[in-house]
Amino acid sequence: MTENKDQYEYHVPVMLQECLDGLDIHPEGIYIDLTFGGGGHAREMFKQISEKGKLIVFDQDADAKKNAWEAPNFHFVASNFSFLKNQLRMLGISKVDGILADLGVSSHQFNEPERGFSIRSDEKLDMRMNQRSGESAFNVVNEYSEEELVTMIGKYGEVKSPRRIAQAICLKRQASPIATTGQLIEVLEPIAPKFKENKFYAQVFQAIRIEVNDEMNVLERMLEQTAEVLKPGGRLVVMSYHSLEDRLVKNYIKSGSFDGKVEKDFFGNVIKPFKGITRKPVVANEEELERNSRARSAKLRIAERNEGE
Repeated sequence: MTENKDQYEYHVPVMLQECLDGLDIHPEGIYIDLTFGGGGHAREMFKQISEKGKLIVFDQDADAKKNAWEAPNFHFVASNFSFLKNQLRMLGISKVDGILADLGVSSHQFNEPERGFSIRSDEKLDMRMNQRSGESAFNVVNEYSEEELVTMIGKYGEVKSPRRIAQAICLKRQASPIATTGQLIEVLEPIAPKFKENKFYAQVFQAIRIEVNDEMNVLERMLEQTAEVLKPGGRLVVMSYHSLEDRLVKNYIKSGSFDGKVEKDFFGNVIKPFKGITRKPVVANEEELERNSRARSAKLRIAERNEGE
């Protein structure tokens, strides 16, 4: 495996050591990085397995494949992680020892202005993690009804004024389409809370990005499949960057359901596939926060697959 000097420029791996500790890697085990990106986490995972071990990495973003390397026990899967089980079946694998998922948008995606993720540039509205498929942010902003926009922005942006935002968008696009990130910011400017403008813009962009990539449904499908493919005692390590993601992960680990409702068997035992290793989410230390501002919002949860659930 050759080292790529630009790997950490592509995406600085957040809480790297904490992720490796959480996975509790055995040299001959099979491990998965569901969010390969720049390969920062994956490279360190790969160093800890022997030739008898395996590392399988997933990424739907075509740019990420450039960071892959050649090795008999390394596999790059160009796919959304919601197809985890099917892709493993195609590789002839039914059970694995550990799974890592570093959710959200990579530093590379934010830093490439033409991808349309950033509030700091004026590029076409895109925001697709997989640029080969699906509707873009342009379609969402210009084609959704006012009610659909209200629901989406309120649910995924967690802002106080989704109706005002939706109305402003609908009014502007009547004259001409909102085609770029800069044009969308111009629409939002008059209603942005004073001194909190950037946070407000980021929340609206987050809502659109989650909708474009169907992130919440994809996350649910992935989490359910991790329970099916992890061996008893296998580790699940998930890092999230906003409360919506973290809530789903926390609920699923704690109760086996996404709404947090607990199911019990005849004897009153809770039916759930995982037990939490971390009672509270792990957060980055001060030293890392100084090096990498993206780590500020990261919450890491670690779980172990229960026997026979």
